[in-house]
Amino acid sequence: MIKAEKIRKFYGTGDSRSEILKGISLEIERGSFTVILGASGSGKSTLLNVLSGLERTNEGSVLYDGENIEELTDSGLTEFRKRRIGFIFQQYYLLPNLNVDKNVKMGAQLGGNKNYGEIIKMLGLGDKRDKYPHQLSGGEQQRVSAARALAKNPEVLFLDEPTGALDEETGRQMLDYISKLQKKSGFTVIMVTHNANIAQMAQKVIKMNSGKIAEEYENKTPKTAYEIGW
Repeated sequence: MIKAEKIRKFYGTGDSRSEILKGISLEIERGSFTVILGASGSGKSTLLNVLSGLERTNEGSVLYDGENIEELTDSGLTEFRKRRIGFIFQQYYLLPNLNVDKNVKMGAQLGGNKNYGEIIKMLGLGDKRDKYPHQLSGGEQQRVSAARALAKNPEVLFLDEPTGALDEETGRQMLDYISKLQKKSGFTVIMVTHNANIAQMAQKVIKMNSGKIAEEYENKTPKTAYEIGW
């Protein structure tokens, strides 16, 4: 279980200080699908960065099964992310000198996964394995990014606006695959989005507004990627 307690995050100092997260507390159950929903500037991406250990809080704690990751050294936090966390961002962050197979293999090696080829195929990239990022469309690059994260077999998968660069068909396919794999493998999904339709897929929705949690609710019957609007 992930538990955040009274998280505050700000940038700058003095009169120029801007507080992005304003005392947020929340709990996310192991193996659940949670969406953090909010408009641009609501603080949702900063919350994702803090929960995943990409950024540290200024105040408060982030606990994974009781372990406060805020107390880890920088090297300890890096190791924590390597072992337990996967990321899919709106930006692709692919290595331009590596082809699709080798980009995905990087994630697979971190998780000791030798069977990553199935993930490449399931995301519709089977015929692109030898292609380099510059030879792919934006949607294809996003799918490679997703395959790399999933090949790692993460305990927690964080997604930041993962369908932003995808057309409807590709976006639905990717969300459907992630959802099915999550149910099969049992990893935790935490997704940031401004799209209220995608939030219908989640078991739990956390709505952000101006750096605070405005509302939390559960979907009694989460929808599939092919049942939601787009």
